[in-house]
Amino acid sequence: MAGAAMNNPYRNRFAPVALAIALALAGPIGCGGGNETPPLAGARIGGPFTLTDQDGKRVSDKDFAGKYRLVYFGYTFCPDICPTDLQKLGQGMRALEKDDAAAAEKIQPIFISIDPARDTPAILKAYVPAFHPRLIGLTGTQAEIDAVAKEYAVFHAKVPTKDGNPNYLMNHSTQMVLFDPNGAPLALIPQDKSPAEMAAEMKRWVK
Repeated sequence: MAGAAMNNPYRNRFAPVALAIALALAGPIGCGGGNETPPLAGARIGGPFTLTDQDGKRVSDKDFAGKYRLVYFGYTFCPDICPTDLQKLGQGMRALEKDDAAAAEKIQPIFISIDPARDTPAILKAYVPAFHPRLIGLTGTQAEIDAVAKEYAVFHAKVPTKDGNPNYLMNHSTQMVLFDPNGAPLALIPQDKSPAEMAAEMKRWVK
């Protein structure tokens, strides 16, 4: 599969930018305990959308009402970054299922493609189960993906290739964000932590 390489400068540049914007827009961080304020509280990230899932069904943000949402943007042809992050997502979810099955059940993991030209529902259907059985893959038209990426503060851009080579790469930011049951952002879930640490961070905000 073709995709952004690990030494891709855009990956390192835009993910911190998105994080900085999110934190700048977020409300105050609490001091812990039951009244702790989520670090992304008040951040202008997220919004309504209607996309197509891996079964070819039209899905909107309203279909996830009442569920916490763990959202990651990427693409299936990525050779290293996306599969590594999604593997960690799955490991974090499994660690939470082992520690607190009720909390894990409240979270819906979602993978949104930033490469709709190649990521058809059939491609997603073969891809997402490899990482977690409840992971949902979403795609759509280019206009739909551009709109939802903008709402979720996700940078994405096709890397130009010579002679129309179909094995192009995609530059994109790679934050993994947990949203509450109303779709409001709660916290970034760090992909560089252990599965147990990821699970603990998710459980911290799931009520």
